[in-house]
Amino acid sequence: MSEGSKGSSLAFGQVVIGPPGSGKTTYCHGMQEFMGRIGRKVTVVNLDPANEVMPYQCAVDIAELITLPDVMENLKLGPNGGLIYCMEYLEANFDWLQEKLAAFRGHYYLFDCPGQVELYTHHDALKNVFAQLAKWNFRLAAVHLVDSHYCTDPGKFISVLCTSLSTMLHVELPHVNILSKMDLIEQYGKLAFNLDYYTEVLDLSYLVDHLASDPFFRNYRRLNEKLVEVIEDYSLVSFVPLNVQDKESMRQVMQAVDKANGYSFGDQEHRSLEALMSAAVGADFHFTSTLAVQEKYVQSQDRAVEEEMMDL
Repeated sequence: MSEGSKGSSLAFGQVVIGPPGSGKTTYCHGMQEFMGRIGRKVTVVNLDPANEVMPYQCAVDIAELITLPDVMENLKLGPNGGLIYCMEYLEANFDWLQEKLAAFRGHYYLFDCPGQVELYTHHDALKNVFAQLAKWNFRLAAVHLVDSHYCTDPGKFISVLCTSLSTMLHVELPHVNILSKMDLIEQYGKLAFNLDYYTEVLDLSYLVDHLASDPFFRNYRRLNEKLVEVIEDYSLVSFVPLNVQDKESMRQVMQAVDKANGYSFGDQEHRSLEALMSAAVGADFHFTSTLAVQEKYVQSQDRAVEEEMMDL
């Protein structure tokens, strides 16, 4: 994997990014397990210096190079400043990363990244790390996870759209946006529109109208209209729903990412995937499609209405 070596074989993988609590580490664990079951050799690389509990098998850990608690203690920095320093330190020590990754030639890579949003919208250290990996013949796709509970609040969802768009433009990688924790969406509250409205990012003027019904947002209608215009003018943002315990959902996400980074699997993996998808549901996967998630959510809302009517 020498720099600029065109003759070396390609390596494929995902950089898993997103705000804190969006489920990045859980995603890496689930995807490592899912890909392992279809015969893909997966190496998980932890690039989060604040990640102390890792449920997955971690092959390369940035903690061997630098940790956030050490930086905060020795340099008297806060969490945000400490994370930025850690990423700049990683950028300055590319040789360490190159040496670690070289031990896993022929594997598929999952890079578990920090959760500080500024690292993907403003700062260049991680962006430069990704660019360096590209020089080493890595073909990467950015998997940007967003908690699906933001769909229940129109104001927050517009904010998420702006953040996702900014991340896509700054990181400069093929991008797959994910609405994570879909199995919990019915717990967050009622959606104003059907689920596909949020995943396909359909006509956002309806969302602005819905916001205008709130007295607080009524005075900011013009601002929201302009934000929505920016999002729609770029026409880049859409989402793939994810329930990490649903094998059909994991398959859809994996295929979306494979398409984004150009990965093409062999016949043996294809047969293994077909066998996995046709197998009876095991204890580790609960088979529900995106439509089933929507139906389950609607049924939950109907039950809540019935209970309210009975109380009255």
